Amino acid sequence: MRANNRVNKTKETMTKNNLLRMDNVGIVVANLDETISFFQELGLQLEGRAMIEGEWSGRVTGLKDQSVEIAMMVTPDGNSRLELCKYIRPEVIEDHRNAPINALGYLRVMFAVADIDNTLERLYKHGAQLVEEVVNYQDIYRLCYIRSPEGILIGIAEQLK
Repeated sequence: MRANNRVNKTKETMTKNNLLRMDNVGIVVANLDETISFFQELGLQLEGRAMIEGEWSGRVTGLKDQSVEIAMMVTPDGNSRLELCKYIRPEVIEDHRNAPINALGYLRVMFAVADIDNTLERLYKHGAQLVEEVVNYQDIYRLCYIRSPEGILIGIAEQLK
């Protein structure tokens, strides 16, 4: 009953604020094909690719005359998406891929997996690097952080029991 009250309260708050859902998280990458392949190995599916350019898109982002290739990746349940973006114009001006975990801004994306050891084994073949180690959190989760070949910080968690 308590969980239902929390769900109902969340729905009320979302309705009150007009929020429907979180649609996606955008990540800028240097190599779109390699990054798509990496996330496919993790288990996301490529939903589509497109070029986004023109005056209208620059008005949204503030980048004026932009040209960006995007790839939308979706989780198997269809509820979560990553929008991978490779900017052609203007050129990328900053690189935060090797920022420490406690840097301000984007931190990481966390994924739940059924088998963390198998997942890591497959991702290592795509250039993933373990940040430190796989840990057991109170016998509830085994989890770790990895960096993709693009330097994207990713959390992976396997629920125990």
